[in-house]
Amino acid sequence: MCSTLAKKMASSCWRPVRQYARMNKDNNTTTNKNDDGGGGSDGGDDDALLWCRDLEKHCYGELSFAVVQANEVLEDQSQVETGRDATFVGVYDGHGGPDASRFICDHLFRHLIRFAQQKGTISEEVLRSAYSATEDGFLTLVRRSCGIKPLIAAIGSCCLVGIIWKGALYVANLGDSRAVVGYEGRSSKIVAEQLTTDHNASMEEVRQELQSLHPDDSHILVMKHGVWRIKGIIQVSRSIGDAYLKRPEFSLDPSFPRFQLPEPLRRPVLTSEPSICSRVLRPKDKFLIFASDGLWEHMTNQQAVDMVFNNPRAGIARRLIVSALNEAARKRQMRYDDLKKFERGVRRFIHDDITVVVIFIDHELLHKKTTVPELSIRGFTDTVGPSNFSLLQGQPVS
Repeated sequence: MCSTLAKKMASSCWRPVRQYARMNKDNNTTTNKNDDGGGGSDGGDDDALLWCRDLEKHCYGELSFAVVQANEVLEDQSQVETGRDATFVGVYDGHGGPDASRFICDHLFRHLIRFAQQKGTISEEVLRSAYSATEDGFLTLVRRSCGIKPLIAAIGSCCLVGIIWKGALYVANLGDSRAVVGYEGRSSKIVAEQLTTDHNASMEEVRQELQSLHPDDSHILVMKHGVWRIKGIIQVSRSIGDAYLKRPEFSLDPSFPRFQLPEPLRRPVLTSEPSICSRVLRPKDKFLIFASDGLWEHMTNQQAVDMVFNNPRAGIARRLIVSALNEAARKRQMRYDDLKKFERGVRRFIHDDITVVVIFIDHELLHKKTTVPELSIRGFTDTVGPSNFSLLQGQPVS
């Protein structure tokens, strides 16, 4: 059993929040068109579906945060929580609807704090427990709701989390969102290192894993419209939610043909077990990029870290998104200015919802006590309520 002192140390990572912000167009820090943060005609600041916090402080440096919406309802949800001794980043890329990603945004951080208080530390075990509790909670919600909203059984979310605590980095991932570190290599060149594995059937190793786990299932992987899909339906192999692909009780009836399986579910074909890695932050580690797959569809890891390294910090997350949108528009033989004329929902045919969080690591702060205003940023436009705020004030989690 850990000591009371250890519990207090763990729970004090996130002190009372003195600054709180919803991420929306009415409460952002987008800079002027002619600044050096990605402005100009393609700067994104006049895009009604793009919002950002250009530069904020966290306990180990600075951060930049940006979101662009493509779907009719934003399915990317995200958050940054930073306190005296720790910084938490969460990127939750939903599919089929926003229910799962919103649920994660409301509950995973709470579970993390609860398990960290119990163990007196942050660890891979604590992260696994927080993920498991979040999955169990969402499946309970599905069970309660499927009678009146049956399609909630087909809603899921990728889940990428990063935590910096006491000079160490912990990263947990489900799905194909991605965390990349930019570190200084030889000749002072910046090098991209991917910290996460893409749990996507487009990856050969993922297909091999699925086939080895389901040797008697000839339909575990189906090529559909030139893309490998699990059961011919979904690309990601790990998620929170997607209950109909995990438990027979959540199977959908034939009135929803899109989600019909070729044969009854005998065992889960998706898992909620995260891939987790941890490392001590090294002096050459300069920054971290956490982003949903909408960014990586249009930009390589190295292109992203080069852009962060070679541009001012302020507005860099917005700059990354605008670069991806320019590339998405180019692939459709149009310009970004043309793209901005499309409304939400229609834009999903051109690009996905995209969330980007860039965390700069100032190593002199890793071993130095500094006074940084605690911050909570939520990357969505609604459902932020008093319960979220009360957690960050240190109140117990039920």
